[in-house]
Amino acid sequence: MPRAEGEKASSWTPRLPWGFRHHVNPSRLFCLVASGPEDNVAEYYQQQVEMLEGFSEMDALAERGFIPGMSKEEREKLAKSETFAIRISNVANMVLFAAKVYASVQSGSLAIIASTLDSLLDLLSGFILWFTAFSMQTPSPYQYPIGKKRMQPLGILVFASVMATLGLQIILESMRTLLSDENEFSLTKKQEQWLVGIMLSVTLVKFVLVIYCRSFTNDIVKAYAQDHFFDVITNIIGLIAALLANYIDDWLDPVGAIILAIYTIRTWSMTVLENVNSLVGRSAAPEYLQKLTYLCWNHHKAIRHIDTVRAYTFGSHYFVEVDIVLPAGMPLQEAHDIGESLQEKLELLPEIERAFVHLDYEYTHKPEHAQAHS
Repeated sequence: MPRAEGEKASSWTPRLPWGFRHHVNPSRLFCLVASGPEDNVAEYYQQQVEMLEGFSEMDALAERGFIPGMSKEEREKLAKSETFAIRISNVANMVLFAAKVYASVQSGSLAIIASTLDSLLDLLSGFILWFTAFSMQTPSPYQYPIGKKRMQPLGILVFASVMATLGLQIILESMRTLLSDENEFSLTKKQEQWLVGIMLSVTLVKFVLVIYCRSFTNDIVKAYAQDHFFDVITNIIGLIAALLANYIDDWLDPVGAIILAIYTIRTWSMTVLENVNSLVGRSAAPEYLQKLTYLCWNHHKAIRHIDTVRAYTFGSHYFVEVDIVLPAGMPLQEAHDIGESLQEKLELLPEIERAFVHLDYEYTHKPEHAQAHS
């Protein structure tokens, strides 16, 4: 909305764009309360609370130049804890893989072998995640001028593809075993004791690691938590299938292996889809775009309009494009300083990798890069 030339409002006075100032419409709220279900009303109120919290966060960024949060010492302590979680996960994966290899050799169970292959892929995934984290921490501005943030989802995609391929191989081997006449499965008492002891111990350790890794917000540590949880599921299914095959019927072992393989393929197919979206440049949620628009609108009193606000995924972070309209007669130096300070402010947000601010003097022209959207 245009502002009168003589307006004296502080540049930090929160202002809402037209659409946001009318977002909470009393008549709309009355209709929801009167006719809508209670869950819709609760959801509406929750959305309003989250929106206002987001605006308050943007106000704090505008006023203080930073988002209130952890101190430098606290961030360093958290980084050390995340590194420890990754290292202990890798060590646990190596030890537990060796234990499950022994259980596979002792039992000969296809279901246990399928679970052991999953542990082998745990080691592979750990290496991939470590490599991507290391790569992102070693910038190369000449070879990679926009950074290496896409290394993380790319590494996860490679790992997920390997998981799906081995899952298909397990299904084929299990089907061959089901169709074969030599499908005999039997465990001695000692083999059964070793099998149960190893698989239960591995499952317990993995469950503890799930709880520990889920206490972090780091994406890589959360990926380890998902991997540990997946291992808990596969261990339980593999053990149950082997015991049922030993006590009831031989065909239950390859069936358990097929179930594990299908679960593997399904889980990592969903992971692939999620990371593909982050690589192709999916738009941020409308609520996040509202926060960015609010921040831009309250950045400086000279801003007349906000023409465009885009945020799209670039690996695990966002790229942001903003077009703001400034007075046509404003000196270049002043306009540049406004745009540069807005860019720096946007890049303070932890979700944003890079921000681009375009300055204009009117908003009636055709959208920039129109050929990309035709």
